[in-house]
Amino acid sequence: MAKMNENKSKISAGKIVIIVVIALCVILVAAFVWYVSDYYHADVDEYISSTDTVSVVETDNGLLFDGSGTDTALIFYPGAKVEYTSYAPIMMSLAENGVDCFLVEMPFNMAFFGMNRAMDIISEYDYDSFYISGHSLGGAMAASFASNHQDELTGVVFLAAYSTSSLGDLPTLSIYGSEDGVLNFEKVESGRQYATDYTEICIEGGNHAGFGCYGEQSGDNPATITQEEQWQETVETILEWMDAE
Repeated sequence: MAKMNENKSKISAGKIVIIVVIALCVILVAAFVWYVSDYYHADVDEYISSTDTVSVVETDNGLLFDGSGTDTALIFYPGAKVEYTSYAPIMMSLAENGVDCFLVEMPFNMAFFGMNRAMDIISEYDYDSFYISGHSLGGAMAASFASNHQDELTGVVFLAAYSTSSLGDLPTLSIYGSEDGVLNFEKVESGRQYATDYTEICIEGGNHAGFGCYGEQSGDNPATITQEEQWQETVETILEWMDAE
């Protein structure tokens, strides 16, 4: 009789463990769904329509801003929990100036889950030069991709971002705003060591969210210039840097 009770106790304990594990999994899934559902929304309708000079085309991985250029393209990874179209103003302006841009849509608005999507673009499209870029976490994921695919790329452009792995001889441009309240500047400083060809530009008055068009970002400082001014200075800096390489 004692053995039977002991077996029943073991079975009951096992059921409790299974129930607890299932409950934890449900809680974790629910928390993840809640987390990724709470993201910054874009306000860029006027920038995602084709113009006389730039065609905006849907691709398997997002949007292509196809301008007059034929030899140079930039692949862009959005920041974490930011709707990818938020960066359309900068992409449109670059395309108007001869640099076609691939704005990549990420699973759950997190570049961590789509870090290698640039490879799909590089494999499908024929450009002489591919640059990769990203904002915030998107820039970090772009750097991780670049570190492992240096031969396929011409350069890296960070917008309020940094690398944590070697970029070798890849020309690297880092742009950030002087009023950025989100970027970890200590990591920007330590990240300089990972690129031998490194250029760093600070946009006076710019902030973290000012590279996109998605409103104010938690933890950021107010910008002292307009978004349009930050976009324009960013585009001019990228174009001048590309021309100098």
